[in-house]
Amino acid sequence: MGSGIACSLIISTYNWPQALELCLMSVLNQTHLPNEIIISDDGSTEETKGLIDSFKSKTKIPIQHIWHKDNGFQLAKIRNKSIAATQYDYIIQIDADIILHPCFIEDHLGITAEGFFITGSRTLLSQELSKTVLSNKIVKFGFYIKGSKNFLNGLRNATLRNYFSTRYKISGKNKFDVKGCNMSFWKNDLISVNGYDEQYSGWGREDSDLAIRLINNGVKKKYLKMGGIEYHIYHLEVDRSNLEENTLKMNNTIAQNIKWAENGLNQYLK
Repeated sequence: MGSGIACSLIISTYNWPQALELCLMSVLNQTHLPNEIIISDDGSTEETKGLIDSFKSKTKIPIQHIWHKDNGFQLAKIRNKSIAATQYDYIIQIDADIILHPCFIEDHLGITAEGFFITGSRTLLSQELSKTVLSNKIVKFGFYIKGSKNFLNGLRNATLRNYFSTRYKISGKNKFDVKGCNMSFWKNDLISVNGYDEQYSGWGREDSDLAIRLINNGVKKKYLKMGGIEYHIYHLEVDRSNLEENTLKMNNTIAQNIKWAENGLNQYLK
């Protein structure tokens, strides 16, 4: 459908303004700029607000800061509030611990099509490299990055990107595999399944649950490979004590062919 699509970029964050700063710097370096930026904030302190306010003076792109009080890990809730606040038909979703390749948005929009959502991957930066990246505010990387994992996820090739987007990881056991830090959707498709399910609390599976309900509702998945490149800044793992319970919920969504989140996006839509 091409790159002439107007899009909203949602960036999920929580109390790590140093990483958010690099993420926003990489957004402003994009070959195709988003039409708006939504900072989806799960309860950060005033330091994050100050950083966001400083970026508002650096760009003409509208920036909204969607915030709620810190009440534990409520990523599904704050993402729903952010989706409801978007002004455009297409939504690209990332996390704030991500640095974007300059062609990230261009690559997503380049394979966008009606009836599809997109998920990509990431290149993992080592702990030591991440310290250097943060201290020196590095947002551009070369072809080979010493101190990174998933090297192939950092390669960009237009021909292979188009090939993989229709053939890679779209069926079988990987049918529902997604990375919430690298996804894009039509807003109406999210509305049709009522967005994220806020019954998920704590880390894990809320992104997969959304993908499952989209697929159950007839929206197909495209896998963005050899494009949509992003670099993940190292951090300690968050508390995963709810993972088993969340996995049971996800498996029930699969088994019952659920399409609609009972506690979801509609409560925030005008």
